[in-house]
Amino acid sequence: MSDESWMRRALQLAEKAEAAGEVPVGAVIVRNGELLAEGWNQPISSSDPSAHAEIVALRAAGQKLGNYRLLDTDLYVTLEPCLMCVGAMLHARVKRVVYAADDPKTGALGGAYDLLNNMRHNHRFEVRRGVLAEPSRAMLQAFFRQRR
Repeated sequence: MSDESWMRRALQLAEKAEAAGEVPVGAVIVRNGELLAEGWNQPISSSDPSAHAEIVALRAAGQKLGNYRLLDTDLYVTLEPCLMCVGAMLHARVKRVVYAADDPKTGALGGAYDLLNNMRHNHRFEVRRGVLAEPSRAMLQAFFRQRR
């Protein structure tokens, strides 16, 4: 499947988050073209500030593999990851991150911060930005417009 196809699945998961009253963000983790794990934002419903879509998916992938190292995986997420999520991706040794919408307020892959290019890290991953950015951005904007 293409990056766009995997991102469409992440957008479907973002809709699940939105239906539950959560910020609409979804994530999938793929290895060798196979779906490994998925997640959507759940911090409110789980009373867990770390339950971002990416963290939920990383935890599920680790459980499935029986290893916290997620070598050779691609993570697709509908919003640029925050500092916490990028940190977890670095520790998990994710190979590639593909995201939809930029997050200039809290994004940590160049939006608000550039955590990946800190030379102190001993791991780097490839980043592809802007895949299906417009549908993701529109979903997020509609969600926050409704909340205000």
